[in-house]
Parts: sequence; structure tokens; C-alpha cells
Amino acid sequence: MGADQQSAFFLRETAAADPERRTAAVKGLGRTGGAAYVRVLVAAADDPAPSVRAAAALTLGRLGVPGAGGEVLPLLMDDENPGVRRRASVAATRLGLRGPVVTEAFARRLADPEHHVRINALEGLAALGAPGDATALVGLLGDPDPAVWGRARTLVYRWKDDAAVRAAVIRTARQGAGAARAGALDLLPEGCSERLLDSLLTGLGDPSPEVRIAVARRLFDMPPPRTQDALAAALRTERDPEAAARLLRGLGRLGDEQVIGPAVRWLRDPQAGASAAHALGGADTGTAAAHLRTALTDETYPARTRAAAATAVGAGARWDAVWLLLSLLDDPDDDIRAGVIDGLDALVDNGLRLWERHPVAWALVERLEAGGKHTWRTRNALDGLTQALPAVRRLADEAPSAEVRAAALSLLATDDDTDGTDEHTRHDVRRFLRGLDDPHEAVRYEAVLGLERRVTATGALPPGSEEAHTRLTALTTEASPRLCQAATRLIETLGSGPQP
Repeated sequence: MGADQQSAFFLRETAAADPERRTAAVKGLGRTGGAAYVRVLVAAADDPAPSVRAAAALTLGRLGVPGAGGEVLPLLMDDENPGVRRRASVAATRLGLRGPVVTEAFARRLADPEHHVRINALEGLAALGAPGDATALVGLLGDPDPAVWGRARTLVYRWKDDAAVRAAVIRTARQGAGAARAGALDLLPEGCSERLLDSLLTGLGDPSPEVRIAVARRLFDMPPPRTQDALAAALRTERDPEAAARLLRGLGRLGDEQVIGPAVRWLRDPQAGASAAHALGGADTGTAAAHLRTALTDETYPARTRAAAATAVGAGARWDAVWLLLSLLDDPDDDIRAGVIDGLDALVDNGLRLWERHPVAWALVERLEAGGKHTWRTRNALDGLTQALPAVRRLADEAPSAEVRAAALSLLATDDDTDGTDEHTRHDVRRFLRGLDDPHEAVRYEAVLGLERRVTATGALPPGSEEAHTRLTALTTEASPRLCQAATRLIETLGSGPQP
């Protein structure tokens, strides 16, 4: 059967009593009849069967005849059937239909009960370069479908300078409901907080946890004395773990002692417990420290809470902090070990007592030698702890793990011996030179950085390093971008200074 015969057959079928046959005929005309039968397709858009109307919309979009599509697609976008609306909105975008009628049709679909149609409406308005109905658009910031609210947020941001959109955002931020209000608050610049202060303070009691979180985030960005008591009062009555965690973190950073009571109540919560521990650390009182010690040593507390307590205990640097943390450095729980290492890191940064330095150094070096997930976290805790350097040098030479060797090399500073007389420094430079030939990229990279530290401090490599330039040049062809860049940078630095 030729194309003309097929088209004639489909044309006859458009008058069939069976809606399925009419639907198939409309789709068939789009494939074989082409633009010559566009008027038939326009007429099919008024068919009583939704499947036929949907097929007409789909086919008009495929034919690429904007004039015909413009006649019926805006009308079909208001069809009672969601499938018809969905295909009509896609077809209108595909044809690139423009004009007030099309824009208004897309704007009406922003409130469509079918989420695919809402997505199509947002895509259509984006293609038209128009916000549509500003109130409906901003309302979609609270849509439950991420594909909808994500597109809505993008479009609102695109039109943030439009007067109607800006007014809708501010109105929603003041008195909107649920996620839409939270989304609007997140979009507003910080400078708007002063104008919204009254509504923000009342928003701390909003029924929606999302709103309470968004309000608290904005209030914490304001000068503390003005809002601190209101935030502390909100924490005392908060029942949602996520919202409580937000309030605990903010008040903890402010060092507000009002946080102690609520924080103790939330310590056992799996979601808010870690924030409660950090808040107690920020309060920095004897009472808070006692509760932190309890949370750290009591195995019935959630692991994340105990990990956060370990970090807070280290940051507090009280007399027993080192010994508490060292006793838990080998805890079987990964989160707790991480928190303990971070706590020891804080203690090293704050300055250990003389009798604490060697025990901490030995314990951290042993942890570093064990390797694993927290190798670089342990490396950071060791940074600046000179008592660990002899063992760190041994690891740089002998550790079977390439990651451990790299971490150990990164701890060797050669910039504190600018005259080159220190024996340890000379040996460290030789370690870096040997590291340039290591089979593992991480070690070669740290070796280059170590040499760079030396050259930055002294302007040149020490005597006996004549072959380093050749080896560095070879590293500039490495597949690793960071290693290639580091080697190139060091060669350039060497080129601008005296050579060994």
C-alpha cells in the first residue's frame, strides 16, 4: 500500500465509531499524510474522546506547523484530561509557539494537579522567557516534586528583578505556607532580614518544621543580641529533631549557656544528638563538660553523638581531655574514632601540656601507621606535633601503604632550616628526592610539594640535587593533573632562582 493509499485509509478511519481507530488514524496521518492533512488534525482536537485529542496534540507538535498548532494547542492545554494537557504543553514548546495567549496558557498550568504538566509549564515559560503567574510560580517552591520545585526555583531566580516576582517572593516569605515559605526565605538576600524581622520571629512558632529551620537560619545571620533570646526560647519548645539540630548548632556557635538544658535533653536523639554535643562544647562550662564526658563514655548513646562529644571534649581542652580521648582512639566504631581524632587535633592546635605531648604523638603515629579511612584525618592531627617526627620519618621510609608514606612526607617541613645546616632537614630533602620515583602518584605528589616548600624557603634545592630538575621534567608529562601542575610550578620556581 502506497503513502497516498495509506493516507486515504487513515482519513476514512478518522470518522470511525471506535475511538481507538480514530486515535490510530490521527497518529497515522501524522506519519504518512504530513502537513497536507493538518486541518483534519485541527478538527480532531475537538474529538469527544480524550485519546484522540491527545493524539492530535502530539501529531501537531511533530508536524512542525506553528500556525495550526497555535489555533488549538492553547485550548488543549486547558483540556479536562491530564494526558491531553500534557501532550498539548509539550507540543506547544516543541513548535516554539509564542504570544500572550500561549504565555497565559502556560501560566494557568503552573497550578495543574498533574506534576508532569506543571513541569511542562515551567519548561514552556523558560523557553518563552516569561515568569507567567508570579504568585503561582513562587508557590511551586513548595511543590513536593523536586523536578517541579527545582525548575521553579531556577525560574524565580532568573526573574528575581521582576517587580511582580520579587513581591510574590517577599509575600510568600512573610506569610506563605510550609515548604513554599521556606523556599522563598532561602531565596531572599540577607539584606531583607531586617524588613522581615517581625514575621521571622513569629515564624519560629510556625507549624512547619521547614519554615522554622529556614527562619532560624536567617535569624542566626543577624546580630546575636537582638534575636538570641527568641531563638533560645524556640529551642526550649522545639519537638522536631531537624529543627532542634539547627537551633542547637546556631546557639552553640554563639556560646549561649541557655542551650545547656535543651542540649542535654536532645543528646540521645539519633538525629539531633551530635548537634547537641557540639552545642554543649560551645557553652564551655563545667556542667556542659560533665554532660559531654558522660555522653562520650556511655556506650548507650548514639555513635554520632559520642563522636561529636569527643570532638567537643578536645576543643574544650580540660584537664582530663587527652586521657579520655586516648582511651577511645581504637574504638571499634568508625564514627567515634573519627571524632576522637578530631578532638586530639583540636588539643594539638590549642597546645598540649608538656607531659601530654609524647603520649599523644605515639598514639597518633600508631593510628597513622594502621592506615585506613582516617589516614589524612590523623595526619592533620599530627601536624605541628614535633614529638612525632622521628616516627613519621620512619613511616615515610618504610610504611607499606603508599597513602601512609604520602601522609608522612606531607608532615616533613623543610622550611625551618634556611641555612641547610640541620641534619634532619637534609635527610628529609633526600626523602623527597627519592619520593619522585615512587610508583604511587600520591607519594610523588607529596614529594614534589615537599621540595616546593624547601625551594620557597631557600630559593634553591641543596647541593647534590642536580638530577632533580630532570626527574621533575619527567613528572610534567604525568597523567595526574595535580602532579603535573605541581611539578611544572616547581620547575618555574627553580628557574627564577639560583640552581644547586
